[in-house]
Amino acid sequence: MSDIGSSPIDTEPITLTRFVLEEQRKHPKATGDFTALVNSIQTAVKAVSSAVRKAGIHRLYGISGTANISGDEVKKLDVLANDLFINMLKSSYLTCVLASEENENAIIVETERQGRYMVCFDPLDGSSNIDCLVSIGSIFGVYRRHEEGDSVEQDILKPGRQMVAAGYALYGSATMIVLTTGDGVNGFMLDPAIGEFILTEKDIKIKPRGKIYSINEGYEASWDEATKEYVKSKKYPTKGSPYGARYIGSMVADVHRTLVYGGIFMYPGTKESPNGKLRLLYEGNPMAFIVEQAGGMATTGTMPILDITPESVHQRIPVFLGSKEDVQDVIDLYAKHKK
Repeated sequence: MSDIGSSPIDTEPITLTRFVLEEQRKHPKATGDFTALVNSIQTAVKAVSSAVRKAGIHRLYGISGTANISGDEVKKLDVLANDLFINMLKSSYLTCVLASEENENAIIVETERQGRYMVCFDPLDGSSNIDCLVSIGSIFGVYRRHEEGDSVEQDILKPGRQMVAAGYALYGSATMIVLTTGDGVNGFMLDPAIGEFILTEKDIKIKPRGKIYSINEGYEASWDEATKEYVKSKKYPTKGSPYGARYIGSMVADVHRTLVYGGIFMYPGTKESPNGKLRLLYEGNPMAFIVEQAGGMATTGTMPILDITPESVHQRIPVFLGSKEDVQDVIDLYAKHKK
């Protein structure tokens, strides 16, 4: 570190690119393709972050007039973010199949531009909060394709345990990428002065037990009995203090807070939507991979999220993830009510 005036400047910052390059050196057979892919993803994130900051000025708020495959109204920023991710990933020449929340079917990259990686992503999570300036984000998961032959949609329908990397970008008071390549979790904050993501949170670990639960309590009447009993136990404990309730409505923001402070994030099924709302491929799996790599747990209530083999690109699942002991309490209640 050196001082210029009163501002300390790190003369040897660990950028996201440098970090991935150093990880690459641990694998003698690495080709550098994954490093290049991460660069493409972080470029897309930088562009989305810039668009989010300028959204009001450039009139990017509001609804674009269309709906995505899940029936959610698509915002102008959603369309922009989706185009940015698709174009950056295609132009990397490193991907063969892409799955986005905004596209009905998986995108098969043109043969002459194909590589060996498959990426599933939610380009702008929490878009219902765009107009009121609440934190939003992007989520992504990366798989490696081993099969030979033409790429098809089914290639990306793999259990989360086969992911080679997962991450999310949070567009909040700062822009941060949280990334795992299967060897722990690290956080990189965007320094706008140099346009680089800098390692600021090394080897993130979630607390074994937290003091916060996060769930949309407006659906309580439609929850199953296990979820009702769990939330009641947090609000009216037989011993100790009650948990605090925190719910933002942007999965990235809620999960990031859970990762930092501990506790549990929940989006259970309801009577109307027994499989919940969150999508397995590009929401549940990447977040479950990150949380498990940080020492936490992620479950549907009855099985680990990462063990599920997807049946379709937009398959929905119930989600409970966070501190290991908190999530285990949910699993125990589901086992109890199953008897």
